[in-house]
Amino acid sequence: MRMPLEGVVVADFSRVLAGPLASMTLADLGATVIKVERPGSGDDTRSWGPPWTSNSSSYFECANRSKRSVVLDLDDEEDRALARELARRADVLVENFREGALARRGLDYESVRAINEGIVYCSISGFGRRAGAAMAGYDFLVQAMGGLMSITGTEDGEPMKVGVALVDVLTAKDATIGILAALQARAVTGRGQLVEVNLLSSLLGSLANQASGYLATGRSPRRMGNRHPSIAPYETLRCKDDVIALACGNDRQFRLLAEVVGAPGLADDQRFATNEARVRHRDELRAALEQRLRQDTVDSWSTKLTDVGVPAGKVGDIADGIRLAESLGLEPTVPVGDSAPPQIRHPISYSETPVVHYTAPPRLGQHDDEIRRWLTEERTR
Repeated sequence: MRMPLEGVVVADFSRVLAGPLASMTLADLGATVIKVERPGSGDDTRSWGPPWTSNSSSYFECANRSKRSVVLDLDDEEDRALARELARRADVLVENFREGALARRGLDYESVRAINEGIVYCSISGFGRRAGAAMAGYDFLVQAMGGLMSITGTEDGEPMKVGVALVDVLTAKDATIGILAALQARAVTGRGQLVEVNLLSSLLGSLANQASGYLATGRSPRRMGNRHPSIAPYETLRCKDDVIALACGNDRQFRLLAEVVGAPGLADDQRFATNEARVRHRDELRAALEQRLRQDTVDSWSTKLTDVGVPAGKVGDIADGIRLAESLGLEPTVPVGDSAPPQIRHPISYSETPVVHYTAPPRLGQHDDEIRRWLTEERTR
């Protein structure tokens, strides 16, 4: 079965997470992704451990499956010529070098476009390629400076980062969208283009209601722990043994909640009859609900509430999340061979072109001979 991106060649000059995640998505979809790595150490994340695998680190492996690795020294004249040949042959180039680093090596967009008019060149930065070009684009820093940490954490605690490099992940998805859109445009016009994404813009684009709330009022949202600024009850509440996550999105769900916990009158109380009223009186609502929830366990309440259509569940760990997906038939993990640990599968299902082929993340320089031979042959034709 032909994959959507079969025949597309991707030159992956990126490292760490945002770029490699984007190019891995293209590999999942059938593209041939050639990962260019520096001599000796390769991608920075190969040394980011523990945890370690038999190949490198689990961090590296989360973003580099189904790729081919070639080691090229971009400061060596012969290797740089091979890198330019790869760029000439590629349909897509992904990079996240500091501003000016690739221009000095003849691998910036303008230089590549001069030898490959159809190139879709995706450039990823932390703060853009203009006034923020010199700023280091680390996910944690962008979470801090971009406002995400200011709305994450408890109300009386310090600002907190999200528990995963979320901005890198969001930027990777934006990069993938941009690349696919540019490939589609090229199919119509025959011309490639420069696609630019940056971590700060991707973060701001993901703030959704929090950003629009600021733009509407001129007031920055504050940290609220697990509470929602516009919906109640939409938070964690204490039960007999642990906390439960409740997400009542409308008045009907709240009425069902009130009935299940044995306090149907709460839904008619003027303090709680509408979502707007519940948000205004959220502290009183929390006290009233926890008084009843503390009479039984999280598992018991989760079952009772789910059975009547109230969104509720135990706060689990990652293992719980994977087990839940397995129990729902979502097949969350896939084998990648070569004794490598399983990985989280491509998250999208396709009726006609399912993702069925995964290979292990490459060892550093695993495909050197094959790729160098291919590039040399192309250059001599």
